[in-house]
Amino acid sequence: MSRRKFIKQALFSGFGLAGINLIPFSSFASKKRKHIKIVILHTNDVHSHIDPFPDNDPKYPGLGGAARRASLIQQIRNEEENVLLLDAGDVFQGTPYFNLYEGEIDFKLMSLMKYDACTIGNHDFDNGIDGLNKMLPHANFPFLNANYDFLETILKGKIKTYKVFNKNGVKIGVFGVGVELDGLVDKKLYKKTKYSDPVIAANKTADILKNKEQCELIICLSHLGYKYKTDKISDLKLASLTKNIDLIIGGHTHTSLDKPTKIKNLDGEITLINQVGWAGVNLGRLNYFVNNSKNYTVSSQNITITGKKIP
Repeated sequence: MSRRKFIKQALFSGFGLAGINLIPFSSFASKKRKHIKIVILHTNDVHSHIDPFPDNDPKYPGLGGAARRASLIQQIRNEEENVLLLDAGDVFQGTPYFNLYEGEIDFKLMSLMKYDACTIGNHDFDNGIDGLNKMLPHANFPFLNANYDFLETILKGKIKTYKVFNKNGVKIGVFGVGVELDGLVDKKLYKKTKYSDPVIAANKTADILKNKEQCELIICLSHLGYKYKTDKISDLKLASLTKNIDLIIGGHTHTSLDKPTKIKNLDGEITLINQVGWAGVNLGRLNYFVNNSKNYTVSSQNITITGKKIP
């Protein structure tokens, strides 16, 4: 089967809509007023899991699958006016699809699903920086990272620090940070990519988005990991050591959260952290209700992707 035919069949072969596992929502900030609703959908660590897990899988029986995720995303877009779809990295590596297609299928499927942005995970270097570069033309969305320096690599000028989206007059700034590659990834794979402190990079970028770009919402796509027993930088630490970030969408540790974690930042304001496991089993959803005073309330709903149709 040709790659083009496979991709189209994978998404449009009549799979039913995904089942939804509702999670109680959390809310904070302003009182209810006239607002604009912004829906943030997100994934992380999909690891080339295009097919659902088999029904006899001991942990994720029948869950996940790109076709089901695409159907669910399209249903939400049909219902909501202002939607952003984001990914926190490690698109590559994990199934024979990656071994055969080297990421082409993954990026084309994400493009068909209309992802808005993605950050870079450590496994996205598994075919080397040249392999990642080779696949970039198949991605119709930007890759964002603020703490990797690609100036002396083939990716020079191809990875953005941040991107600003305008949804019905609400400006949303999105940027990415990545885990330290030294000791985790073979140097010959990432070559002359230089890592810098993600806390410094995040504070600098969030300040630009807040004060220069005048963004009402600021989102960090993080491939640092949720938490560690060591002093290694994590999403929990990043949230507490930064300011101006409203939401951290995490990856790397394959952490499944029932609801977003609330952390007080340097200004004593709340930063939310969410991560939805791995392998495309779940889709994260956060609904932001932004009012005229640029304050907001937020509700969350992590969705388990099954083969059941929504009634």
